[in-house]
Amino acid sequence: MFKSNDRTKEVARLGVMAALSVVLAAVFHFPLFPAASFLEYDPADIPVLLTACIYGPVAGVVITAIVSIIQGLTVSASGGVIGILMHFIATSCFCIAASLPFYKRRTTKSLCFGLVLGTLAMTLAMIICNLIFTPIYTKMPVAQIASMIPTIFLPFNLLKAGINAICTFLLFRPLKKIFED
Repeated sequence: MFKSNDRTKEVARLGVMAALSVVLAAVFHFPLFPAASFLEYDPADIPVLLTACIYGPVAGVVITAIVSIIQGLTVSASGGVIGILMHFIATSCFCIAASLPFYKRRTTKSLCFGLVLGTLAMTLAMIICNLIFTPIYTKMPVAQIASMIPTIFLPFNLLKAGINAICTFLLFRPLKKIFED
């Protein structure tokens, strides 16, 4: 009789979560603010965050790298290398900050704390990335990009990360049981 290898199961599950992330980005994306229609929400970070909380921050960052490249070459191809890099930085910061407190303690309180921390970490990372990379990508002056931070980039990133954090929190318990067998 063939016995299933735990490592093989884990790799397969990580692959499923990466694929789910890409599919979510392809199917569900829409602007949150009409004035900034170029900034679109997608729920693609939810499977990545779930992976980070279940398997740890390293697994979350590995899935982030895979997903960033695949999305950057397909769904979000217009962003090019800069889009891939910004996605990787933002989601990695979110994963690490969200999963570290929870992965060590495994309590509902630590999950909540981690997701709030992750939301803030991603938002801060995106402010920095927007100041560095967006002027290169858009060929706009840094001062013009900086003026957009409080009215466009900050609210968008807080809202996007917040929605993904809430969804991750709501889905964690039911999905955790699937990953524990």
